[in-house]
Amino acid sequence: MDGGAQKTYAVHFSSGDLQTSQQRHETSLIGHGRVKLASKHVHTFSSFFFSPLHIHVETPVHNSSSSSTTSLHCLSVRASISNKQKMESQNKEVDALVQKITGLHAAISKLPSLSPCPAVNALFTDLVTACVPPSPVDVTKLGPEAQKMREGLIRLCSEAEGKLEAHYSDMLAAFDNPLDHLGMFPYYSNYINLSKLEYELLARYVPGGIAPARVAFIGSGPLPFSSFVLAVRHLPNTMFDNYDLCVAANDRASKLFRGDKDVGARMSFHTADVADLAGELGAYDVVFLAALVGMAAEEKAKVIAHLGAHMADGAALVVRSAHGARGFLYPIVDPEDIGRGGFEVLAVCHPDDDVVNSVIIARKSSDVHADVLQSGRGGQHTRGTVPVVSPPCRFGEMVADVIQKREEFANAEVAF
Repeated sequence: MDGGAQKTYAVHFSSGDLQTSQQRHETSLIGHGRVKLASKHVHTFSSFFFSPLHIHVETPVHNSSSSSTTSLHCLSVRASISNKQKMESQNKEVDALVQKITGLHAAISKLPSLSPCPAVNALFTDLVTACVPPSPVDVTKLGPEAQKMREGLIRLCSEAEGKLEAHYSDMLAAFDNPLDHLGMFPYYSNYINLSKLEYELLARYVPGGIAPARVAFIGSGPLPFSSFVLAVRHLPNTMFDNYDLCVAANDRASKLFRGDKDVGARMSFHTADVADLAGELGAYDVVFLAALVGMAAEEKAKVIAHLGAHMADGAALVVRSAHGARGFLYPIVDPEDIGRGGFEVLAVCHPDDDVVNSVIIARKSSDVHADVLQSGRGGQHTRGTVPVVSPPCRFGEMVADVIQKREEFANAEVAF
């Protein structure tokens, strides 16, 4: 199950200037990370930008050193109070969210079945509605009880998502040419957006660009939409090998391509555990790792290390992760685990619109692998800070906005 057809666009520049371009979301139907959204844009900036606007002086600023010292002291006190209030507000927000998610987990756990039905749809709609908006929560820092709840919830989401995809795969297979009716799946457009994002990030950050002859998708599931969209829209000359643990999932997926001579000829399906793949992995120019392959952090790190041991030098790895409250729906992948697995991490993207998953782009490098063997450290530690980037289609727009805001606040400081 390829998992995670929602994306979030966020810019985190190295100077800490622009944190997020937030969107408020309303959810219509379960997708466990796949929802149709109506969005209201709300832009927020970091304290770096807004701190000048928090300055309020009731008396003129004099040139004397004593008055300057007093003014600076007042500003420091006010900034301290403001930061404390902000932290208290964020803590309350996180506590309320964790309490809500815990209640939803308890309700979902009591369901007799996770197959699509009104009761299942309603609970997962509430869950996704709670998790999709930007949040100050860092799920990796929650206490043991909350962590245990989160891991159980991710597994429930995985099971329910598999049942949802199997249901629609069977429905599509009833048509003479199933590929003509993929729009029936409510979240198909989200796969289009996610695949476009991944392809553009690959083209932008992989040295020499991207024109793969063979691609592997690990964890393709009964609806291999990601492979299909990539094959049709972005990689028309590429062969795709799809791997999944489930025999039934692969049988369902293969039926969807039976009537298409072009894409069907470039799409193959294999039932295998990624841990059992070795020499095969060396044949791929790009490997995609689905969000729900390895659901605990240790499992995910183990899978990545196995890929690093067997992929060809220079091959690209695309890892789907999550960020913020979305980490209640999907596993969060630490870029350092990717570095320790023998890869150079090229970019991390945390979108914030209608695709839940973050995307991490990495490259297998013999130099990085040597670093790992010698020092036990990930290659990224020797190559500087990994860029957290905006999606390519909005990069210029966001940079222009940052420059404009810098000039505005610089003028405000001069006036003060």
